[in-house]
Amino acid sequence: MLTSLAQAVYLIAAILFVLSLAGLSKQETARRGNFYGMAGMGLALLATVALAAERSERPVAVTLLLIAMALTLGALVGTARARRVEMTQMPEMIAVLHSFVGLAAVLVGYNSFLTEAPDALHLVEVFLGVLIGAVTFTGSVVAFLKLSARMKSAPLMLPGRNWLNLGALVASAGLLAWFLASPTLLPLVLMTVVALALGWHLVASIGGGDMPVVVSMLNSYSGWAAAAAGFMLSNDLLIIVGALVGSSGAILSFIMCTAMNRSFVSVILGGFGAEGGTVAAVDRDYGEHREVKAGEVAEMLREARSVVIAPGYGMAVAKAQYPVAELVAKLRAQGTDVRFAVHPVAGRLPGHMNVLLAEAKVPYDIVLEMDEINDELGDVDVVLVIGANDTVNPAALDDPSSPIAGMPVLEVWKARQVVVFKRSMATGYAGVQNPLFFRENTAMLFGDAKDQVEQIVAPLAVG
Repeated sequence: MLTSLAQAVYLIAAILFVLSLAGLSKQETARRGNFYGMAGMGLALLATVALAAERSERPVAVTLLLIAMALTLGALVGTARARRVEMTQMPEMIAVLHSFVGLAAVLVGYNSFLTEAPDALHLVEVFLGVLIGAVTFTGSVVAFLKLSARMKSAPLMLPGRNWLNLGALVASAGLLAWFLASPTLLPLVLMTVVALALGWHLVASIGGGDMPVVVSMLNSYSGWAAAAAGFMLSNDLLIIVGALVGSSGAILSFIMCTAMNRSFVSVILGGFGAEGGTVAAVDRDYGEHREVKAGEVAEMLREARSVVIAPGYGMAVAKAQYPVAELVAKLRAQGTDVRFAVHPVAGRLPGHMNVLLAEAKVPYDIVLEMDEINDELGDVDVVLVIGANDTVNPAALDDPSSPIAGMPVLEVWKARQVVVFKRSMATGYAGVQNPLFFRENTAMLFGDAKDQVEQIVAPLAVG
């Protein structure tokens, strides 16, 4: 009876997870999607705890106490981290969470192998679950280290790196054959070591410019790791959830690669880009850049009829979304047409800028994607580039030798006037120089983006 009830609850939870993904596909319904996801996870946990208590081989009270201790510890750690984490730290936090899923799959695999009868199908499930989990674990750890600047963002360019990856896969296939022929711990441990090294090398070989794709790729890996754990545990809901996360992460990675005009395979096999945040050494002279002050920008905006704001990771670092939202409100109040142009890979993870703007209560209908606004930028009076760099780099279209050549970008230079908010002339995360900064219709506004926007808002408010 309880098993049937739990399966019914699992079905409801699965439907809620599907509705959650559907809700998260649009800004207007994202909050509702999050609610569906939380409700589904709550139901799934309750049903799983009930099943664990019913099937427990030890006293039920002991089982429930152990589960309560684990849930309490997880809730305390999760709540503490959620309260302290900044929006700029969300990408690395997500990478850490992905690593937990991978590690869990590895531990479940070993436990399942040591406690259950070794039939061939189960051995394959264990092997693949541990393989995917180990790759996800170390890959996510490297992503965390890169995103948090604890490790250089430049790609690790080992000689024959693609052959190393292929060799690791061939070795894993050989170890699988050994594991099936002789189901002992040794081939499983050897494969785990190979998979851990493979996960580390895969992500270490990817450059900073591709990190948003890496985050979504690891999201997909974590989903498949969870699905593998579901097979090992004979848990239908875990299989469904893992498949949903794995497939949606893969689709998102494909969409982002398309937006960057990048082959998904090339991203996996090795990245591009030098160390971000350094002043680029370039072979050509782009000329001199022109600087402006906040008061001059305020005058430009006062006279402008149409304004577009192109946000980037620098806006998140400066926490400038709130004064930017205030600036938008002031401009719209005086009759100026204001819109946002968001590049698909702006920030450090998919949807980063959308979340920041929603947090600051910016109306959804004025936040447009690159494809929706690029053709209209030629009619715009002023474009404010706040913390963006690689996503507005004309070299992607004009310079075939550029590391980001072919990547679709926001063509902000077509506007009558462009103002770039930056702390310095340092490069973006891809580590390449941006010719936009030296164009005749571009002016540089140096300093903290939040402070500069507040200085622009002040005279507009008085006026």
